[in-house]
Amino acid sequence: MAMTGPGGRDGGELDGFHVGWVPAAAGDMVSDFASEWEDVTFATRVWERAVEDGYQVDLRVHVLRGDRLAGLAELRDYLAEYHERDPVDWPLTGFDHGQGAGFVGDGEAFWLVEPGLAVDVLVDVERFGADAARVVAASVVTTG
Repeated sequence: MAMTGPGGRDGGELDGFHVGWVPAAAGDMVSDFASEWEDVTFATRVWERAVEDGYQVDLRVHVLRGDRLAGLAELRDYLAEYHERDPVDWPLTGFDHGQGAGFVGDGEAFWLVEPGLAVDVLVDVERFGADAARVVAASVVTTG
């Protein structure tokens, strides 16, 4: 689903997924890295830009893989812990990505592609608005 155009650009391939749309104003410094936390591996792409005091992250896309991500509830609990959010007070609404059920909140959208595989999109809401995460997430599709 390529959504490139005047308001965005292609985000490329990341660990079996294609990021079809990134806001045009997202930083041009793009970095990929791999990490692991609590038995879940992350393939991450970050878009950032230079600011007066260093760098500002505009957008992050994580592809998560791990057995503990067995269902949507487990994914939500895992991300609440990872992002240090109170799972009870985390304002999320249901989100149907088309490739799996998920949740969307202020600047974040995540979904379970299949048991053990999920995607998490986070945007700077002050720069792009609260709905930008949903738009970017809608453009992320499997390549295989």
